[in-house]
Amino acid sequence: MSAPTHLDLFSGAGLFSAGLVQAGFEPVLAVELGAEAVASYRRNVSRCAVHGSVADFRGAPKVDVVIAGPPCQGFSTLGRRDPTDVRNALGLLILPWVRAADPSLVVIENVPPFLRSPQWRELAAGLRELGYADVVTWELDALDFGVPQRRRRAFTVASRLGPVAQPAPTTATPRTASSALFAPGLDKADPMHVWPTPKGIAADRIALIPPLGDKRDLLRGHPHLCPPSWSKIADQATDVWGRIDPDKPSNTVRCNFQNPSKGRYLHPTENRTLSLREGARLQGVPDSWCFEGKPLPAARQIGNGVPIPMAHAVGESLRAALAGMGVTALAA
Repeated sequence: MSAPTHLDLFSGAGLFSAGLVQAGFEPVLAVELGAEAVASYRRNVSRCAVHGSVADFRGAPKVDVVIAGPPCQGFSTLGRRDPTDVRNALGLLILPWVRAADPSLVVIENVPPFLRSPQWRELAAGLRELGYADVVTWELDALDFGVPQRRRRAFTVASRLGPVAQPAPTTATPRTASSALFAPGLDKADPMHVWPTPKGIAADRIALIPPLGDKRDLLRGHPHLCPPSWSKIADQATDVWGRIDPDKPSNTVRCNFQNPSKGRYLHPTENRTLSLREGARLQGVPDSWCFEGKPLPAARQIGNGVPIPMAHAVGESLRAALAGMGVTALAA
């Protein structure tokens, strides 16, 4: 029996696709502009990934589902939220692919503020013009699906099959960061278990930050290590130069999670940032995966992805909707 098929646009390294594969889908084409991410997709998910821009529409195979994760930087509350960011309109490039692929379902993942943008309204109108009468939105948190991380994401679901059930949480008790960071299996020989070696003032700062601490501890006890700007914004950005609380889910893993100035990304007990492997674990990525490229692009691939357990839950809802309408012969 054949599996339902999907096309992945702005695929990144393939974390969203990997969740659908776990739910029984087969990827037939993935399109991604980042060469390292394409190599990672081919290594860990499927050889179907191609290096290119979604803007360069070249036709598309017929599939059951189209998924897409257009850039979110212009909408994210963790960034500048620049309404003039040229990347904000990239989601509209999905429409020619949807027209050609003629899927029963379309799923677009982004940050929640995307749903309140004029670009989302234009995209939703375009999907309705293509015959998707049901265009609904879900706002899901990764920690409800067994991911040891607080990460809210928005999913726009366009359907020709009627309403698609929103995934129900798969766990009542959120996993803690320690379940990923201190789980067995971390190996010094693992090429992904690497982090930038702190030097100079960065090393001095990290060594003085206590468990659960952050830049405020440095301001109080070691002001000579703090730039003047920290005093001016003492009550803002309090997670920077912060240690992860091992007894709670981590903060959102961003693409620069190996930079302590960008958030609470210091190891709970060791004087370093997270390793690439630890960041991947917080995204629900199996230890069997390796991301291609140098550490910076590898970290970007990890932080930009949809946590795999969350993607799996979304895939299960899509698969159930397809099965309910008898659209395709699903794999057992």
